[in-house]
Amino acid sequence: MSRPNEPAEGPPQLQREPAIVYCAAMTVEERIARRLGPTARVGLGASNGVPADGRLVSFGIAGALRGDLPIGTVIDATRVVDESGAVLWEGSPLGVAPARPGTILGASRIVDDPAERARLHAETGADAVDMESGSLARSGRLAGCIRAVSDTPTRRLGGVARGAKANGDVDAIGFVRGFAREPVVTLRAALGARRALKSLEAVG
Repeated sequence: MSRPNEPAEGPPQLQREPAIVYCAAMTVEERIARRLGPTARVGLGASNGVPADGRLVSFGIAGALRGDLPIGTVIDATRVVDESGAVLWEGSPLGVAPARPGTILGASRIVDDPAERARLHAETGADAVDMESGSLARSGRLAGCIRAVSDTPTRRLGGVARGAKANGDVDAIGFVRGFAREPVVTLRAALGARRALKSLEAVG
């Protein structure tokens, strides 16, 4: 029997795990992520801001820092580092398939120079680079990264690097201008991005 003015004891309240939110830079990546769960479009370099709640998954395409990672390879990250090699996040892979474990470098800019990619791989040990995982890791709520390789150190981005606005929308004018300057490089990069997106669609 409970004492006066004291609440009666009841069953313990179960603590719910925070929801997983798949964070993508671009609209096309976000559309693919929606079949996995709740999503947020964070923009290039997370310029739209990091979601306020939930456990975050960095989802989208990335550039390989190693020449032996084929386009279309999916990385289920176990570590995120910055450009100095400092570890921003470390954890177990999410267990998606098909994918391989690896380290993601969270950069503050597009890294498209082959020599710079080689240097960053040598100095940080990272396998691939993107612009969002670093910001998401610094939130303290990163649960993992699912990233598909769209380009390699020897395959530059060309006009594809100008094909998205900071908020993640397509920048058709920027892409066309980039294509006019480097048509072969841009076309090859666009095909690589398409292949990477197809790999993301197969993740399960």
